Amino acid sequence: MSPRARIRPRTGDGPLEATKEGQNIVMRVPLEGGGRLVVELTPEEADALADALNSPAEPEQTEEP
Repeated sequence: MSPRARIRPRTGDGPLEATKEGQNIVMRVPLEGGGRLVVELTPEEADALADALNSPAEPEQTEEP
């Protein structure tokens, strides 16, 4: 009988990761319920994302009648 590979559950546990691969940046975001969202960004897109996250938008003002 040949050895069998051990089956491990795929979970989203773990830190957010960002690595440089070639000229782009690959970001891996753990998700609730397991798995990861993998996004490939150019350096310009990563800068724009960082700016957006560092300066959150103001909440929308609703007009009261």
